[in-house]
Amino acid sequence: MSEIKKEKIQQEVFDLYDDYAHNRIDRRDFMQRLSVYAVGGLTVGALMSFLNPDYQGTLQVKADDPRIISEFITYSSPKGGGEIKALLSMPADATNNLGGVVVVHENRGLNPYIEDVGRRAALAGFISIAPDALTPLGGYPGNDDEGRAMQSKRDRMEMLEDFIAAFDYLKAHEACNRKVGVVGFCFGGWIANMMAVRLPDLAASVPYYGGQASVEDVPSIHAPLLLHYAELDTRVNEGWTAYEAALKANDKAYTAHFYPKVNHGFHNDSTPRFDQEAAELSWQRTVDFFKEHLK
Repeated sequence: MSEIKKEKIQQEVFDLYDDYAHNRIDRRDFMQRLSVYAVGGLTVGALMSFLNPDYQGTLQVKADDPRIISEFITYSSPKGGGEIKALLSMPADATNNLGGVVVVHENRGLNPYIEDVGRRAALAGFISIAPDALTPLGGYPGNDDEGRAMQSKRDRMEMLEDFIAAFDYLKAHEACNRKVGVVGFCFGGWIANMMAVRLPDLAASVPYYGGQASVEDVPSIHAPLLLHYAELDTRVNEGWTAYEAALKANDKAYTAHFYPKVNHGFHNDSTPRFDQEAAELSWQRTVDFFKEHLK
């Protein structure tokens, strides 16, 4: 990452990046607004470099880690995008009795960070599948800016079908014990909520700072939920009050954690929004939750 100190950056810069990363402002507008914060020794270019993801040196589980088996596969999504590319990972000493985890990317496709999360899930003892919803458009293009632009061209309900098809693929895999959960980040958090609505046999759902399902859909949820939110993520958090009320009213099993003084995307260790303490705690809670419900 850049030499810029995270604690020296005003919260407004992170909020501005959040608007840009979620397509609420375009790149030109983002650059213009960012220039307001380019003061002292800072330049717009330096701020951009600081804010953009840096995948060099942040991977926690390398692709060739001998403790896991990880390979790209394709599976069929007839109601979604057709043939979908995905990273399939499992422990190297896998038995045929592994809980399954669908790993759902943010709004930019299957980037190195999400691949890494898939491998982390394998290292924790699960068989995981991390699909690339950009497959019908050529796949993750190698950088997140282009990935966001590509993903905005796909219908999100069709992409939901792609991840539901991944659930079906994983559940039928010979190494899986037929208990499958989902963990998703940002856009993927919304997918995780919606998979809980759509799949009565989903074993567990872990949305990270994701948009909530509608209150009308809550009665259809059967999976236990573990929800992770960032205290500073006001955009996503504003939907929580109504969602929680509906979960309570319908006697749904859920646990929600709000991590203090952190931003949307705090689990992503390739960006300056990353918070190590919150990321490690939330991931341990996620692994423990899956061990409880997928074994």
